[in-house]
Amino acid sequence: MSTNDLALLILDNSKEFGEKVEQNLLKLRKETDKTYIARVEASRFTNGEGKVIIKDSVRNKDIYIFCDVGNYSVTYKCHGKDHEMMPDEHFQDIKRVISATCGNASNITVVMPLLYQGRQHRREGRESLDCAIALQELERLGVNSILTFDAHDPNVINATPSLTFDNIYPSNTIIKEMVKNDPTVFENAIVISPDFGAMERARYYAEIIGCDVGVFYKRRDLSKVVNGKNPIVAHTYMGSDVKGKNVLIVDDMIASGGSVIELTEKLHNMGAKKISVNVTFALFTEGFELFQKAHDNGVLDSIYTTNVSYIPKEITDLDWVHAVDMSKLTAEIIDKMDKKEPLTRFFDNTRESFKTIQKNINS
Repeated sequence: MSTNDLALLILDNSKEFGEKVEQNLLKLRKETDKTYIARVEASRFTNGEGKVIIKDSVRNKDIYIFCDVGNYSVTYKCHGKDHEMMPDEHFQDIKRVISATCGNASNITVVMPLLYQGRQHRREGRESLDCAIALQELERLGVNSILTFDAHDPNVINATPSLTFDNIYPSNTIIKEMVKNDPTVFENAIVISPDFGAMERARYYAEIIGCDVGVFYKRRDLSKVVNGKNPIVAHTYMGSDVKGKNVLIVDDMIASGGSVIELTEKLHNMGAKKISVNVTFALFTEGFELFQKAHDNGVLDSIYTTNVSYIPKEITDLDWVHAVDMSKLTAEIIDKMDKKEPLTRFFDNTRESFKTIQKNINS
């Protein structure tokens, strides 16, 4: 049974998702006359400095702080101008919430679906090590655990070995949504990894679907740095023939999207039938125009992503862009954490997903 000492502290940047999690949690527990959300007010002074006030008691509660560090739709007035909040500012608000608990919480879990600075997870030469430093900072502030989705490199938790780090993959939920929308999508399919770094994720999809897997080798110009990274010179495909096959490109995130669009065009020219892009985080940092053009030209059939991080509504309203809802899964995980029950089944339910796929294909 629930110990009933749970509180959800939801920052504005994660309001929609956090409220859906609470709705699913109440439904799961068959509770209609309760609320788990404790009111949090995050505000800014006109020079950009901020503060957080918790308006309900969280004394002796297990608290879950929800924060979407990638939400650029949250704005405030700074020196009289509209300012979009950036990841650094969102992360700072997490620390403010922790501070505002005044040490009274029983347990603190930070629900941070997009792991702050997750792509800056290792050091090469004289460069910063932001993700590890951030995790260490949260640990020093009293955080007991991190709940995140599809961390770019889960090994970053080695920076804080005593901090509980639950890294949940949305693959199974996305696959079930794909099957529900189009039971034929996995017939004569092949999973493609855009680079060797995403190969493990691609193999996981291929194992569930029961199909072959291919990979692109990214050849980069190591003599140049553009926008913080070495530019890609060419993509070289390694794998079986994709002609006439349904192709699933699988990765953790889309940033600018230029690289993904180049792959879809290559695969289309190689004779691929349907091309779907499957990612946990669709950031679209350079805008959405490239993807819309690729879809209009018949190169890209669909995008499957999740709703754990902000995507503009005008994009998710498109019938070929699917933001798969992860709130039910998140509620189930929090319920188990609150009851001090194991989370094992959330880390590997490959067999369950395989049965779901086969059932839908054969129906």
